[in-house]
Amino acid sequence: MMLDFSQVPGYGGLILTGLLWTILITCLAGAVSILLGVLAAVATLYGPRLVSLLLREVAFLFMATPLLLQLYLLYYGLSQVGILLPAFWTGVIGLGIHYAAYNADILGAALKAVDPGQAEAARSLGFARGATLLHFVIPQAMLSSLPQMGNNSIMLLKDTAVLSVLGIAELVLNAQRAISETYRPFEFYLVAAALYYIVNLAMELALKVASRRAEVVR
Repeated sequence: MMLDFSQVPGYGGLILTGLLWTILITCLAGAVSILLGVLAAVATLYGPRLVSLLLREVAFLFMATPLLLQLYLLYYGLSQVGILLPAFWTGVIGLGIHYAAYNADILGAALKAVDPGQAEAARSLGFARGATLLHFVIPQAMLSSLPQMGNNSIMLLKDTAVLSVLGIAELVLNAQRAISETYRPFEFYLVAAALYYIVNLAMELALKVASRRAEVVR
């Protein structure tokens, strides 16, 4: 069977809408993953021993179980106890927590690698421990871990496709809707793959630029 892309333009709005939702989810979930990752890394390293052990086990749990299972637990499991999350926010929170576990692991190693002399210098200037972490240690750790966290963001982008099982109108689900009307799966899946590739390239380019600037700042 010959490829026929003539029907693709007619569904351009649907595909573009899916792409925009994919990018929005990636940005929101990425922000959640970084914020929770920083909090978890700091609490694990500097918090009470019991909190540290608990967070390590929770992080391992999220890294050791499939993302799809975690999304099902959030969406269907919480509804059994009366907590109803919209599909969109289930996706954002689920992806954010999942990748927060990986970011916490990366940031934890980066925090340990920060020169202790910087913290000592900050304290000699009168900064309290919390202020030292906030203004000196954490920024340095985030700059050094930028490439790894950027790679996680690219992986997160691709994992947004999993959210199609929740009915979220991201790129894959909208491509499937077009396929259900045109019966041209190869063409629409190729278009979706090309769009993912283009966004990936843009993210990698932005990551390289940010990493270079981070090296200058450091």
